[in-house]
Amino acid sequence: MKIDLIKRLAMGAFVGCFIVMLVMVLISLQSGPQNVHFDGVTIINAFLGSIVVGWGFSLTGLIYEREDVAFSLQVAFQMGIGMLILFIVAVYLQWMPVNLGIGIIIEWIIIACIFAAISWCGFYIYYYLVAREINKKILNK
Repeated sequence: MKIDLIKRLAMGAFVGCFIVMLVMVLISLQSGPQNVHFDGVTIINAFLGSIVVGWGFSLTGLIYEREDVAFSLQVAFQMGIGMLILFIVAVYLQWMPVNLGIGIIIEWIIIACIFAAISWCGFYIYYYLVAREINKKILNK
């Protein structure tokens, strides 16, 4: 159990940092790399915030070990809690520009949901393929 928890924390931190750095690169490319300057505080906040958000999504993934909960509720639980943590961190670290009006907030939420859905689908496909390979090995024995 402790090893699984450590693996989840490490994977959550890695994926969270990867996604935030990807977003920072996309912002730089959109604005022109020469026009964007991230200071030390921004980088530190991005690093620590992405780890917290990654942990939020990865630790809530423990719900999938509960077989008595419907799959759709498991997905809703993980995404709901993960997104709530993301929004709290985003407001706290000023990733979400709440002072620019509701249109920007809605756009930010839609983009965050798209990134979360793509990540979730990627992990789902990966674990589906792993399970299929394990089942083949079991059937061959």
